[in-house]
Amino acid sequence: MAAEAELDGEATQGKAKKKLPIMVIAGAAAFLVIGGGAAAYFLLFSGSKDAATEEHAASEVHHEGFIFNLPAMTVNLKSDGQGGGFMKLTIALEVASEEVMVEIQPRLAKVVDAFQVYLRELRKSDLEGSAGIYRLKEELRRRVNVAIYPAQIDSILFKEILVQ
Repeated sequence: MAAEAELDGEATQGKAKKKLPIMVIAGAAAFLVIGGGAAAYFLLFSGSKDAATEEHAASEVHHEGFIFNLPAMTVNLKSDGQGGGFMKLTIALEVASEEVMVEIQPRLAKVVDAFQVYLRELRKSDLEGSAGIYRLKEELRRRVNVAIYPAQIDSILFKEILVQ
């Protein structure tokens, strides 16, 4: 029996000795895989973000928009039973080039007409909050682009908005 216990002890120690190098090798391999993956991520993705940021910043530097000022407009708002109101509005159009500014000039009457027709249908409640102003901006931009087609503007800039 003593011989059997001695053999079992040696077998257990032998298995433990064999498991130890395997665990060390497996741990080192896992460390290398995780470390290599992290290094590859930082090398590949951090460099591309910097390049993309630099490219985007360079494109912003070269982008110079032109501003086309429209005459101030005062319109009566649609009455919703509480008495009439009015809106005074001063708008500028942001365009990409001087050529677009030249194309807008002869069509300015169409642009102002499109604005007047739309603005007279608005109520005070349509212009409440930032969402109302955003909808107004987008609708005016759409109407300008329809009036001056095939030319296009980049955005509408509000210089003054007064609603009473």
